[in-house]
Amino acid sequence: MVVPTAKQALIRDSPELSMLVVAPAGCGKTEALALRIAGLIKRDQVRRPRRILVVTFSKRARDNIRERLKYYVDSRKLQDMVTIANFHGLAARIVRAHGNVIGVEADAALPDSDWVAAECRLRGLGYDRTDDVRRVLRNTKLQPFTDEEVLHSLREHGDTIAESIEFKRREEGRLTYEDLLRHAEVILQNESVADIYAQHFECVVVDEFQDLTLQQLRLVRSIGGDKVTFAGDLAQGIYSFSGAAPNDVYESILEYAEKQIVFAESHRSSPAVLELVNALRNFTGGEHLTCAAPEAWSENGLAGVASFTTTETEAQWVYKFAAYVLERAPTHRVGVICRTAGRRRFVDEAFKAGSLPWHRWDDPLLDRETANATRRILSDLKRTSWQRAENPTEFLMNMADAEALHDPDTRTSLREALEWVHDELLRGAEATDLLARIKVGDSSAFISAPGVHLLSGHAGKGQQFDWVCVVGAEEGVLPFFKATSSEELAEEARVLSVMISRARHGALVLHSKSVADSYGRTRSKDASRFASSLKNAPLCRSGSAIVEWLKAADWQKISAN
Repeated sequence: MVVPTAKQALIRDSPELSMLVVAPAGCGKTEALALRIAGLIKRDQVRRPRRILVVTFSKRARDNIRERLKYYVDSRKLQDMVTIANFHGLAARIVRAHGNVIGVEADAALPDSDWVAAECRLRGLGYDRTDDVRRVLRNTKLQPFTDEEVLHSLREHGDTIAESIEFKRREEGRLTYEDLLRHAEVILQNESVADIYAQHFECVVVDEFQDLTLQQLRLVRSIGGDKVTFAGDLAQGIYSFSGAAPNDVYESILEYAEKQIVFAESHRSSPAVLELVNALRNFTGGEHLTCAAPEAWSENGLAGVASFTTTETEAQWVYKFAAYVLERAPTHRVGVICRTAGRRRFVDEAFKAGSLPWHRWDDPLLDRETANATRRILSDLKRTSWQRAENPTEFLMNMADAEALHDPDTRTSLREALEWVHDELLRGAEATDLLARIKVGDSSAFISAPGVHLLSGHAGKGQQFDWVCVVGAEEGVLPFFKATSSEELAEEARVLSVMISRARHGALVLHSKSVADSYGRTRSKDASRFASSLKNAPLCRSGSAIVEWLKAADWQKISAN
C-alpha cells in the first residue's frame, strides 16, 4: 500500500463534503481521490443505504479509480457504497429510468458510435462542413432544451443540414451522446426526480473538473448540491472544442468550495521536465511544480529545444534518439507527439521505414474477427466502386456481409473500423497502406507496450511515457493557425504543456525551418512563440548539449527507474 503524502492525507482526513483539489499532472490525484473516498467511508460520513457517486470522463479513468479504491476499501463496502460512472453512463441511467418524465420513449436507441458524423458522411459533406454541423448541434444541445426547443433553435440558426439531421434522429427514435446529457439535465429539473438522486447519494466526487461543460456542472450539482469534491488542473484544460468551459467552471466551484487544496509536487517527472512545464506558466496559469525526489533522476533528467532545417532531418533525428534510448532501456516508452497528425507524418514515415517497434495511435486497434473482416474488404476494394456508392459506409458494410453478424458488439466494432477506412480513403490513403496500419490486440496492452508511440497531443491526455519528443513546434501548428483569441492561444499553450508533462525522464521540443504542405510545396516556418520561453528554462539544453547529456547519463539508473 502506498504511504500517502501530507497533502493526500489532508484530503483523506478533511470532513468537508465540498472541496476543490488542484492537482497538476503526475502529482498523485487518483491516489488522493481514492483516499478521500476511503476516508469518508471510514469516518461514517456516508452510511448505507446512501452512496458516494464518483464521476469521470472516460472508461479508462473510471477503471483506474476503481482499481485504486480496491487498496483502501473492503470489496463489499465498495460494492454497496460507491457508484463509479463516466458522464455518458450516468446520463444513460437517468434517461433509461426516468425518460418518461419528459416523453423519451423507453426503447429509444442509445448511442454506440458517432451517428451525426455518419449522417454527414451519408450526405457527402466535407470535413469542414461536417465540423460545422457537429458544432452547431453540440452547442445547441449544451442547453437544457426539450426536443422542440432544439429544433426551434436550429431553425433560428439557419443550418438546414443540422436541422434535417436532428429531425431524422427524432423520427428514428435515436439518442446521440449529446442527447443523453441534455435529457438527463432536463429530467433532473423535475424536483421529484432530483430528490431521488439527492437522497440516494450522500456526496459526489468529480475527476478532471477542467474538462467539464457548464451542462455537466449543472448535472453534478443537481445530484450533489454543494457536497461535491472536484479535482483537476486548469493548466490541463484542452477541450474547449467539445464545449468544456474550464474558467467558468472553476469560478463557479470557488463560490461554494469549503476547502481548496493545491498540489505542486510531482511524483512523475524529472526536475528538467518540470522546469519546461514551469516555463509555460505565464501562458497556462499553472502551478509552479517541484520534483518529489530529484535524486531519483540521472543528471536531473533531460529537457531540450532543438531546431532543424527540414522535417526530414527532424524525423531522422527523432528516430536516432529513440533508437539510442531503446538500445539502453528496452522496456521504456518513447512518445512522439504532435499537435496535428498531418504535421507528424514525416516522423511516421521514418519509423515505418525503420526497424524499431512503433505504435500509431491514430490507427484502429481491432479484435481479430473485425481485423480479418476489414482486411478482406481492403484486399478486394475497388476505389471507383466505393466512390460511386450512394452510401459508402453501407457499401463497405455490405461487402463485409454485416447482416450475417448477430452480435451487436461485433457489428458496432466492424462499423467503426469501416468508418475509419472510409475517412482515410477520403483523405487519399491507399487500401494497401491501410492494410498495413491495422493492429490487433487489447487497448491496455497496446498503450503500455515498450517502444515508440506516435500520437496527437489530445490523445495523450492522461497518459505517461518515459520520454517525449514534441515535433512540429512551429507557428501555425503550435499554436494552431485557427487560434487567434487570447483564450485560444492560452489553450494552445496548455496543449503543449500537457504534451511535455507526459514525460518522466526527458522531454524535447523540436521544430523545423521548412515544412512541405500536403501538395509538396515547401514553406518557411517560424519557431513557435512558446519556444523562447522553453529555451530560457533552467536545465533546458539545445543541439549538441542534448547529445552530451545522453552520453553522460547513468543508463543503468535510468533503465531501472
